[in-house]
Parts: sequence; structure tokens; C-alpha cells
Amino acid sequence: MNITITSTDPVSMRLTVAVEENDYKAKVTEDLKKIGRTHQIPGFRKGHVSLKDLERRFGKQVTSDVINQVVYEAVMKYIQENKLNVLGQPLPVEVKELDLKNQTSFTFEYDLALAPALDVETDKNVHVPYYNIEVTDEMVDEQDKAFRKRFGAQVPGEEFEPDALVKGAIMQLNEDGSVKEGDDAIQVVSGILAPMYFTDKDQAALFEGKKVGDKVVFNPRKATGENITEIASMLNIDKARVAEVQGDFEMAISEIIVVKPAEMGEELFTNVFGKDKVHNEEEYREAVKNMISGELQGNSDMIFRWSARKVYMDKYGDMQLPAALLTKWLMTRNEEMTEEKAAEEFSRMESDLKWQLILDKVVENLGVKVERDDLLEFAKGLAARQFAQYGMTNIDDETIAKYAENILADKQYAGRLHEQVAEIKTFNALKQAVTLDEETVSLDRFKEIASQI
Repeated sequence: MNITITSTDPVSMRLTVAVEENDYKAKVTEDLKKIGRTHQIPGFRKGHVSLKDLERRFGKQVTSDVINQVVYEAVMKYIQENKLNVLGQPLPVEVKELDLKNQTSFTFEYDLALAPALDVETDKNVHVPYYNIEVTDEMVDEQDKAFRKRFGAQVPGEEFEPDALVKGAIMQLNEDGSVKEGDDAIQVVSGILAPMYFTDKDQAALFEGKKVGDKVVFNPRKATGENITEIASMLNIDKARVAEVQGDFEMAISEIIVVKPAEMGEELFTNVFGKDKVHNEEEYREAVKNMISGELQGNSDMIFRWSARKVYMDKYGDMQLPAALLTKWLMTRNEEMTEEKAAEEFSRMESDLKWQLILDKVVENLGVKVERDDLLEFAKGLAARQFAQYGMTNIDDETIAKYAENILADKQYAGRLHEQVAEIKTFNALKQAVTLDEETVSLDRFKEIASQI
């Protein structure tokens, strides 16, 4: 087998593969014999079919399949051995039926779409803006308020508050506003509502300013956004009866449960940060500030990624791509795709493709690799955050590690985590490699910057 190359331009290459009979004959014989051993052929006992009969029955198809196989394998081997950065798949120049009756030697041609050669800088000569978000005392106060409510106690209240629970009798009303009576009337003797979770905020607003002993007329359908499950739960009825619920209901408030914010002290410190992590109010507020800063850094890092993309695309984005071949490749992936639609699809993906080629070089330059320990640590952090969402901040390391292992056991999910970790490691390494033009900005200013990217 002989392979020759023709380069039409820096990003395109044509491979010509010349195949002789001795390149495929042995494999054809091997495959024919395998058919004889494994297939039941009418008129013959299994394993007792002559090679001549096998060639007569299956020779043309097997030979064609083997030739295509050995050629494709040769092409892929050539690409691998010569370290060609091919975009998409090798494209046959012409697809034609082999004339096996008159020929034993054949020639195949494949076009290769090549990635352009890039010399990407990843050093201090590259400047990328980085915006740090200022953490204000007001931010700390707001987060403290949220923590105090979250870990506060539910106590009886006299007047409705936005996050209060309301208890009382709930009665179905007639169209004229009177309480419906009879066996078919829906009545909840001891009902409980959480207006803060109402879909319709106008319905929630009906409870504002109400006190124990007051009555409120509301519409369950509007309040829940027509959610059958929520309506059934609210009125303590089967889902089948929800269709009967069309009009208003009246709630006679017998009790209002409000949240009494947690007091500043050890219990709050432990609930928020874990045991013995914070010892006084000063440390608590500093820890809250650091927490906010850490969360905001995620936003800063996100904008850094977009800023880095812009910097690198401005510098390297005018690269030449094998547009015609890639358009043709897109057409091979979808038989219904016309050349015009393929060209439109390539136009949409061109910018992202260029950025990915640049990013691949960045990864190569920085030597970024994702190890299993990286995945495990990331999964641990994910597990800890999931527990924290439910107020479970004191989970021991062993439990966290076990939960993380369970996360990684899901191969599909683990694959997505691998992509996330690779991205994080790449941009963390890039932050260290390039020059950051840092600027501290207010949250409002940061939002303005983000909206312009």
C-alpha cells in the first residue's frame, strides 16, 4: 500500500491511497473462512463450506468491505503517525462502486481539513483585564440578615410578614362571596399557607397587613399558577377534585408564624461556618465578607474568561480555516443538509471553532492535565455545597468523600465534571501565566461591564 500527499494550501491536504491485491487478499480469505465457521449456509453443514463456494456467495461483498476497511485504517494510521491535527473526519473525494471483476488494484483519495498552525503566547506579555468586586458593609449586613433568618426560630406573630406562615380555616365561597355549604363544599378546618411561595404575587399581597382574627379572600388557582399538585395539597383534596376549584376561598387567620432571627452568638457561628471556625462577631463578619468575596470571585473569573477570549481572538482570530472542506463535512453528518444550510452552520460555529483551536494551544502550552484527585476534590466541594443548601454544614470529611465517590461513579455525570475541572484548571493556570490588569469595582459597575461583554 502506498500513500502520497498533495497540499493545496496550509489547511488542506489530499491523501492518495494506492491498494494492491496483496494488501487485502489475506484479510478477505480470513473473513470468508470466518463466515464459513460461524454461519449456517443452506446446503452445507456448518464449518464444511469450501473457500470456492464462500467466494462465489460472499466474495464481492467481503472484498469490498475489507478494501474499504484497510484503506480507512491506513488513512487513520497515517494521520496518527504524522501527528496531523485534522478537523472533522477524512472526506472521500469520490464514492464509487469497486470494479472487482476487472480490477485488483485501486486508488482512493481523501481530503483532510487541517487546523492552522498557531504560535500562541501564554506569558506576561499578554495582558487581560480582571475585575475584583468590592465587598461592602451593606453586603455583609444583608448576608448576615439572611443567615439570621435562615437559622432563626419560628414563633407566633400578631401581624403578617413577607416570609410568614399563615394558619386557619379555609372555606370555599359561592359566586356571591358567601361561604359554600353542603357535602360538596371544600372546607379545610386547619389549613396552612405560605404566601411567600405563591406564584402570583398579587395573591400573596392580599395577606399584607393582616392580623390574627382577620379574613382573607384569595384564589387558589391564581395563587399556585394552576398547579394541580399544589392546589390539592393546599385544600387537602384529591387531584381529581381540583377541577371543582374555580372560584375564591376565604381563610380565617387563627395563627401567624413568623421567623425570629437568630441571635449573634456561638450557635449562629456554628450553624453558618461549622464548629469552632468562628469565635466572635468580628471574626463572624470577616468570615461572611470572605464568603461573599469568594462567591463574587466566581463572577470575576467568568468575566476573565470572556475577556481572555476577546484578547486572544483579537490577536489570533484571523486564522485561515478550511471552510470549504468543513462545510462539506457538515453535509456528510446530515443527509438532509444542503450546501447552503451547511455554509450557514459553519458561519455560526466559526468563531467558537477558532476559539477552541486557540484554547487547545493554551492548554498545551500550560501543560494542563486533569487527574483523578482533581475530580475528587471538585466533587467534594460540590457535595459540601449540596449539603449546605439544606443547612447541613457540619458534615464530616468521610461522609463528604463517600458522597463525592458516588458522584464520580456516574460516568456520564463524571464526564461533565471533567470538562468543568479542565476549564477551571486551564483558566486558573492562565491567570497565573499572563499579566492581569486588575481593577476593583463596585457591584453595579461590574454588572455594567458584564452587560457589555
